[in-house]
Order: sequence, then structure tokens, then C-alpha cells
Amino acid sequence: MIRIFLGALALAAASVTTANAHGDSAKLVYEHALPNVPGKSIKAVLVEYEPGGTSPAHTHPASAFIYATVLEGSIRSKVNDGPVKVYRAGESFSEFPGDHHGISENGSKTKPARLLAVFVVDTNETNLTTYEK
Repeated sequence: MIRIFLGALALAAASVTTANAHGDSAKLVYEHALPNVPGKSIKAVLVEYEPGGTSPAHTHPASAFIYATVLEGSIRSKVNDGPVKVYRAGESFSEFPGDHHGISENGSKTKPARLLAVFVVDTNETNLTTYEK
């Protein structure tokens, strides 16, 4: 059931895409207000990494709880002061409000990677990621 849900989110029509020189792109693929939680929405972002691609260190909105699933390849990740972990296709992790994502990158230099990040966030929040400079 979860795979069907995640597959449907990944195939949903895209409305926003951002790409950067670091070898990753992020695309909003799903957005829906939660009818039983006023002021909150679920928003899903498909993140795709080229081989060796990275995302700069970043944070997410203070209202955001994130559940991420690796769809393809492997993702190397470090949140807050935790250890660096590698998540492979089919594995998931969570980020809590206020977490700092210091490392987020493709675990491979030769194969692409994709993950689906599902946010529960304030409905009026439009900036889902703030990169460090």
C-alpha cells in the first residue's frame, strides 16, 4: 500500500522544479490540505541526484515534519549531530522541525539516486528548503 501511495506521489503532475550546480533537482509533485488538521498540508518533493550529486547544507520550515523514502540508488545523509548514514532504495528516514541537514548527497559517483520527501507543513508555507550560503 505504501509503495502504491509513494508511486502515485512520484507520478503526480509537477508544479515547481529547482535545479542547482551541485547535481540535484527538487520538484514539488503533490500538495493537499489536510481536511482534519486545519492550517496543515501534505507536500511531496521528488529529489533527484546525478551521480556524485549533492545538496548544500539546509534546513526546512520550523513547522515541517518530513518523512523521506529512497526510491532509487542510495542517499548519504547527516542530520544535526547524528552520524552519517547511507539509505538505500526502499529505506526511509524522518526529519523533525528545526533539524539541520548537514549532508544530503548521492551515495554513488556512478549511478543516479532519487528520494521522495513528504512534508507535513503549514499550508501557507511556500519555501520548503533554505540552503546555507
